[in-house]
Amino acid sequence: KIIDATLLVSTLSTHTLVMALSLSVAALGFNAPLPAAVASRSAVRMAFEGEINPGPQGVYDPLGLVADGDQEKFDRLRYVELKHGRICMLAILGHVVTSAGVRLPGELSFGLPFASVPTGIKALSVVPAAGLAQIFAFVGFLELFVMKDVEGTGEFPGDFRNGFIDFGWDNFTEEEKASKRGIELNNGRAAQMGILALMVHEMLDNNPYIINDLLGAPVPFNVGL
Repeated sequence: KIIDATLLVSTLSTHTLVMALSLSVAALGFNAPLPAAVASRSAVRMAFEGEINPGPQGVYDPLGLVADGDQEKFDRLRYVELKHGRICMLAILGHVVTSAGVRLPGELSFGLPFASVPTGIKALSVVPAAGLAQIFAFVGFLELFVMKDVEGTGEFPGDFRNGFIDFGWDNFTEEEKASKRGIELNNGRAAQMGILALMVHEMLDNNPYIINDLLGAPVPFNVGL
């Protein structure tokens, strides 16, 4: 019995020691310094705290592109993001409208009516080379001379009013301006993902509007074209 009692005390002492060591390690873990990645993300959030960053995550920079807090680099990336978002919003609108069968009257080129031009990527195989060249030239013209802060009076990256287009912007409060800029930023991000999904599904099975199929309202995409 004395031996059994001794073994019991020894076992309990061992368990107590293990638990104490475990709690000590856990305490050390909770008090350990933050990893460099977490500290870097916190620094980025603090550096650009005053910027328009809709969503609870604030500035999301998983690649560390602005980890150094460079404001000029941030403004450049924000400008590019806004531009791509605006282009993709127009692309989504054009995709939806032409998928609904809406076309311009007349002909795109001699013998090619607009009504015969399909929607989406397939249109590239129908539009003549000269037409594609005109499109690229027009986009280049807009990029170089129009869609930019020509007068240098923009209040923020992507402000292309140039003292001409206003739509009552100057009458908005600062909170309203921040809200509208955030809405544009989020809509542009959604449009970039949306147009990518439409193109991918068009190439996979010629059914870009797969959500409509799932909801029981399929879209006859490019039927007869």
